Parts: sequence; structure tokens; C-alpha cells
Amino acid sequence: MNSTPMIINALGQLDNPNAPRSAGAAAQLNQSSEQLTIDARTLADAHASGLIAVNITLGYTMGDLPPYEHTLHEIDVWDGIVREHAADLLKVRTVADLHRAREEGRIGVVYGFQNAVAVGEDIDRVATFAELGVRVVQLTYNQANHIGDGSMAPANRGLSDFGRHVVEALNAHDVMVDLSHSGERTCLEAAALSRTPVSINHTGCRALADLPRNKTDEELRLVASRGGFVGIYFMPFLSLSGHATAADVVEHIDHAVNVCGEDHVGIGTDGPVTSIDDLDAYRADLAEHVALRRAAGVGAAGERADTLPFVLDLRGVDQFRELIHLLERRGYRSERIEKILGRNFLDYADRVWAATA
Repeated sequence: MNSTPMIINALGQLDNPNAPRSAGAAAQLNQSSEQLTIDARTLADAHASGLIAVNITLGYTMGDLPPYEHTLHEIDVWDGIVREHAADLLKVRTVADLHRAREEGRIGVVYGFQNAVAVGEDIDRVATFAELGVRVVQLTYNQANHIGDGSMAPANRGLSDFGRHVVEALNAHDVMVDLSHSGERTCLEAAALSRTPVSINHTGCRALADLPRNKTDEELRLVASRGGFVGIYFMPFLSLSGHATAADVVEHIDHAVNVCGEDHVGIGTDGPVTSIDDLDAYRADLAEHVALRRAAGVGAAGERADTLPFVLDLRGVDQFRELIHLLERRGYRSERIEKILGRNFLDYADRVWAATA
């Protein structure tokens, strides 16, 4: 390709995972933004990668923190991070902000949840979160909540009655309904119910790797048919071996394109740009992290102590350029690659987010 496309990561991280407070297993389990490290290296690596915007996870996902109060605090924390690094970061509320980030050489930060449990029983909290700038809400994490079943919930019960109201409220406030981590029935029911297109911001294709965190062709097809978006992650679930490679990422992207069409597929890496420097030390800590997730009931099938939560040969500041190269070798033309790297997410956002928010 002659020029770098508009790279938008539908689910990723801004963090230096080598910093002490970012690296601990307990810190990863509690999912606190105050334990991230957004330092000079984090920002320099993000810029060097070509990243224009990223949907980051904030608020309550799992653990023993009070969901609503913790989520409000996390929004304050991220507002502070963006203010502190205003020369490098821009809070994204609208599609115009995504364009502005590119024009001004900043990284757009999209506020998103990976669990909607913080809504509690008060549907008005959806409006509160939207007003505070939350643009993406994932309905469930791996386990069931009062909104619907996650991918690891054995009953596969679908949306609850309250969950239907949550989807309707998210629609009313122009917030993306993200069905990553959801159970199959929850995904299908939410996609059918939603008045606006929905997304699966970070997933793989179950037809290629039959694991609960991946989506069936039926789910992928329904989301795309209603104008939605599917982001393929750089995660171990892309291979039954648990050791996914860059080639697996390309295979899952290609399968998703064949099922959904080239206008509805993108990337949601579920990882940072900055690479882990000491992989041996990280592997030693990983066993504790996986054990803690399993004990807390939030782990997923396919997670093991030896399965790195990233693709070893598709990481670091060159990960997007390497993916472009691999897609070119696969025969993908420039226009299709531009869509996958960010244009499709941009267009999807244009279908969901209001012009002003």
C-alpha cells in the first residue's frame, strides 16, 4: 500500500505492560484503569504503529469492586488521563472526533465497557453513561449477568426482560451495543431486537476454532445483515492449540469477510501496541493470572497457563503494518485492507452515533 490506512482498533489497550503496576496478575483481574501505565513509551509506540483510535475498556468488568461507583470513578480517571496527555489523546464522542484525531495527529480514545452490570436495575444509568461519553457498551462478560448470558454461561438463556430494556436504552442514546463475550442466544436476540446496528468488537470465527468465545456463522451473518460490525481479535482462541499465529488472524479475517461481506469486518485486537519485553517473566506470571480468572469464574474455555493472550508474531509497533503485508500476500486489494483496518468501524460508528453527543 502506498499510504497508511486509517487504523482504528475496535477493542484494544493503551498501556505499557512492562511497567510494574501494569504487569501484576491481581491488577489484571481487578481491571482498574489506575493500574495502567500511559507513559511516554505507550504514547510513542501508539503513534509509531499508525493507530488513529482505539476503543479502550473502562469501568467494572469483574472482581469485587462496586460496579456503578467503580465505573463512575474509572470515567473520571480516563478523563484525567486524556487531559494530562491532551497533545496526544482525544476523547471520542462522535465520528467527527475520529477524523479530528487523524488530522491533529492524536490518538482517539473511545470509552467502552466490557460488562453492562454497572447499569444495575436503574435503566436511567444508560443515559448517565452516555452523557459522560461512553460510546460502546458490551452487554455481558464471559459469565451471565442480569442482562443476558455470557459465552461461558451453560444455560445459553439469551436476553432477560431487563436486558431488552437495556438494548432499547442504548439505542435511544446512540451507544453501540457490543455483543463480544455474549452467549449465542444473547447475541442473536440482541442483534434482532436492536433498532440500530450492533457490533461484535473482538471475536473469532467458531467455524474455524470451535470455542465459546468465537462466534458462529449465524451470529456473524445476522450482525452484518443488519448493518453491524465484526472485529477479529489477536487472541489464542483463534486456534484450538491455544497458540494462535498471524496466519490464524488472516484466516479468521478472511472467513469473516466471506460470511459478512467486506464492509462489515475489522480488527479488535484486545491488546496493547507496546510489546512485553520479558516474555519469560510474563509466562511465569501468566499461570497465576489464569488461575485467578478461573477461581473468579470469569475465565473462558481455551485459556491455559501456556496460552499467551496475544499473537506472538503479530504484536508491537509493527503489528498493523505486518497485518497489511499479510493481507496483501493473501491477495487483498488496498481498498479492502483500508476497510478492515479502520474504515468499516468508522462507517459503522457513523450509522450508530449521533452527529453530536
